[in-house]
Amino acid sequence: MSAIENLCVDSFFSKLTRNLLKTKRVESTGELRNRQRSTTEPQQSESPRIQQSQGNRTVWSLKSLKWLLGKIGPGFVTGAADDDPSGIATYSQTGAIFGYGQLWLVWFTCPFMIVIQQMCGRIGMVTGKGLAGVILEHYSRKILYITVSLLVIANTINIGADLVAMASSAKMLMGLPFMFWLILITVSIVILEVFVPYRTYSRILKYLALTLFSYFLAALVVRLDWGTVLHATLVPHIEFSADYLLNIVAILGTTISPYLFFWQASQEVEEKVMNGQIPDMGVGKPCVTRRGMAEMGWDTVAGMFFSQIIMFFIIVTTAATLHAGRITTIQTASQAAEALRPLAGDLAYLLFAVGIIGTGLLAVPVLAGASAYAVAEMAGMKEGLGKKPGRAPGFYAVITASTLIGMSLNWFGINPITALYYTAALNGLTAPPLMALVIMIANRKDIMGQFVNSRGSNILGWVIVLIMTLAGLLLIVNLVTGP
Repeated sequence: MSAIENLCVDSFFSKLTRNLLKTKRVESTGELRNRQRSTTEPQQSESPRIQQSQGNRTVWSLKSLKWLLGKIGPGFVTGAADDDPSGIATYSQTGAIFGYGQLWLVWFTCPFMIVIQQMCGRIGMVTGKGLAGVILEHYSRKILYITVSLLVIANTINIGADLVAMASSAKMLMGLPFMFWLILITVSIVILEVFVPYRTYSRILKYLALTLFSYFLAALVVRLDWGTVLHATLVPHIEFSADYLLNIVAILGTTISPYLFFWQASQEVEEKVMNGQIPDMGVGKPCVTRRGMAEMGWDTVAGMFFSQIIMFFIIVTTAATLHAGRITTIQTASQAAEALRPLAGDLAYLLFAVGIIGTGLLAVPVLAGASAYAVAEMAGMKEGLGKKPGRAPGFYAVITASTLIGMSLNWFGINPITALYYTAALNGLTAPPLMALVIMIANRKDIMGQFVNSRGSNILGWVIVLIMTLAGLLLIVNLVTGP
């Protein structure tokens, strides 16, 4: 190698060595600065990552919730609406008076609820009409008039009791006069139901159903003897007294209520109209698939099961606190919430009261809507929450009138709470004939085609008709002959 080449090589390696040393010094200085920065400002370097992680979790949770709510339908909303403030009052009274004695009714009634509501859902899906429309077409008008009249009366009293419970709970939580909350809540519900589009409104109802989880959380706050709870759930306890039988009929009438039959059948039709499968309610028959029917069935199972789980936790909570504390004079849901405060603490009280308001906002529109669907079909008026008020004035007039009359019961000196308990018992007496009619409709091939009842559905359906009929008759006999 020549001298020039040797010089070039030496020069190259000298420059390379200097560059490497220079780079190392720069890296060392950078590492030192990073260390100093991480020591003096640790939160600045990690905070963006933590915030990004928390943000991702929040977005994922919201997407998951949106996906879940997109999967549930009228069956789930119907089940959630079953646990309205009046139902909460009945369940609270059950736990306060009888302790765990009637806890077995929770799971006993669940399969019967599922079967009856699935029949109503199928009737709506197959016929493209609500329950009143089908009865009007195939049965006597007198039967429909009597049924709808009792339905509207019971629903209006129920609405009045629910509004009173909601206003009382709002006053307890936030102050301000009772009448202020009663008027504000009533007007807000009417505006939402009349002027909000159905697609948005149905989504609001699904979100409101989530407020029922407050009763699950309230039960977690209370100390429970789970061995006793399990025994009372699985082993029926029966007493032959007027009070015990009246409460059983009231629970059956609260959980298996006629307004739920009309609401779910009509809501299934609303879904078909919204999805473009039929042009309007009562106009044309939708194309129903086995898959669609199965989805409705599972949606109804989820809704009724969820409803009964909440009933279970309400009875357990009040039995472990109010009954154990010998507080049995509970007439309203708000009284139950107030009585819980010294026994179970502020958190249980808060959860119970918030649940009353949330479930009322869900249930009152369902009650008023069920009356409107039934009256509109009976009178041949345009119907549907998917329509604007100008296209279905009679339908929305029934919703408005039913809600306002329910609110005004308190002004006329009629105690809706006192009337409510006996209205629930009245529902327990009037529901069997209507359920028998639903079963007969669901078995007619000229109406239902291939989607008639299965043998299992018929057995469960007729069994609950028989049970509710016998319970009502025993109650009447005991009231007449007993002390």
